[in-house]
Amino acid sequence: MYVITIDIDKCEACGDCVDTCPNEIFALVEENGKKYAMVAGDPDDCIGCLSCEAECGEGAITVTEL
Repeated sequence: MYVITIDIDKCEACGDCVDTCPNEIFALVEENGKKYAMVAGDPDDCIGCLSCEAECGEGAITVTEL
């Protein structure tokens, strides 16, 4: 099982995580005028491939194995 953490202060809502995730776990949202990525799919579907972490140029995503 993996835990996905997104630092919304670092996230620039580029969508790279959305595009790269093979299990479509991420979505871009807007709240209080700020756009950012969030885990919108089932977090249990994360396979720990780390593609989201690698593609995030801002370093906003961390994937941790439990």
